[in-house]
Amino acid sequence: MTIEATQDTNILNAVRIVLVNTTHPGNVGGVARAMKNMGLSDLHLVNPQGYPSAEATARASGADDLLARAQVHEDLDAALVGCQLVLGTSARQRTLRWPQYEPRQAAAELLTAAGSGPVALLFGRERTGLTNEELDRCHALVNIPANPEYSSLNLAAAAQVLSYELRMTALEGQAAQTPAESGGELPAPHEDVERFYAHLEDTLRVLDFLDPDNPRHLMRRLRRLFGRVRLTINEVNILRGILAHTAKGRKDPGP
Repeated sequence: MTIEATQDTNILNAVRIVLVNTTHPGNVGGVARAMKNMGLSDLHLVNPQGYPSAEATARASGADDLLARAQVHEDLDAALVGCQLVLGTSARQRTLRWPQYEPRQAAAELLTAAGSGPVALLFGRERTGLTNEELDRCHALVNIPANPEYSSLNLAAAAQVLSYELRMTALEGQAAQTPAESGGELPAPHEDVERFYAHLEDTLRVLDFLDPDNPRHLMRRLRRLFGRVRLTINEVNILRGILAHTAKGRKDPGP
């Protein structure tokens, strides 16, 4: 490999692969091997079952250094701290549609956003994938256009496909300028956006605007709306200021 190609792939260090509640430890090792094949190194695990495990190390087949550095979290929000963009993998359409990318588009989006900070690619449980609540943390979904007559991919195979697309995108130099280079504002990290959503939901409750029987339906639609915009740090601060004044006005309308 040339020095130039090595430099191009440094952007991959900002890509965080997150596995949610894996049920088979061998799959964790298989994903680690797929990542190392393509130059990815940042593995995060959310409540993995039966891990650490000798089976995971055996399946890693030389990528056990990634397993040694992997971070284990109790919840998904902890695994996404600092991330500027979060994409979730899904093999099926949902009732409320999320924006959706094919693997090559997803790779370009992730590496463009990686110019300003960490980004994350989520993989769900082997049988059931990501829940709707976990998809709420995602800006968009990624779908691998497999054979519709036999579209089931195991976890390591799906990780291999997407890791390959990320590497090829990096080698082709398709990542866009960082916000600092282009004169734009930095996007808000995951934890700030989640605090905004919690603040928004609380305010809508104060205003009696949420349907008490199904409050998450509206919140899910609002997440899709703001997720498409990809709020900046300054925009989150402005919106939270508006919410604070709105709630204050409702509770204390004055004379």
